[in-house]
Amino acid sequence: MTMTVGELARRADVNLETVRFYEKQRLLPQPERTSGGHRLYTDTDIERLQFIQRAKWVGFTLKEIRTLMRVREANPTDSCGEAMDLARAKLVEIEDKLSELHKIRAALRKFLDKCPEIDVGHCQVLQGLDAGSRNSH
Repeated sequence: MTMTVGELARRADVNLETVRFYEKQRLLPQPERTSGGHRLYTDTDIERLQFIQRAKWVGFTLKEIRTLMRVREANPTDSCGEAMDLARAKLVEIEDKLSELHKIRAALRKFLDKCPEIDVGHCQVLQGLDAGSRNSH
């Protein structure tokens, strides 16, 4: 079954511009065209779009998604080591970001807990940020 780009976007639950962007990035293959020049897509294109969206959701970059798609489309008996390596690296990256976010949360809590809310001159939020710019976190 074939469908138009609008139908593809609707069924894959993405924006029409997203489809065009992924085509330009060569994450989606060039579709067949009708004699009138309209692009035609298949269910396989929906699956590819959904795969891309899920990979983006867990934090993979477009470059990493290209690699994952290449591995996905390889021989089913080939090793998935490259995909596992990418996933492990992404997990380390996310854990590092989480650690940084915890530090940020702690700093904000400290500012808020200390702030007497009297006036700008006594504002611990502003003083804490000011001190942070002079002494790295």
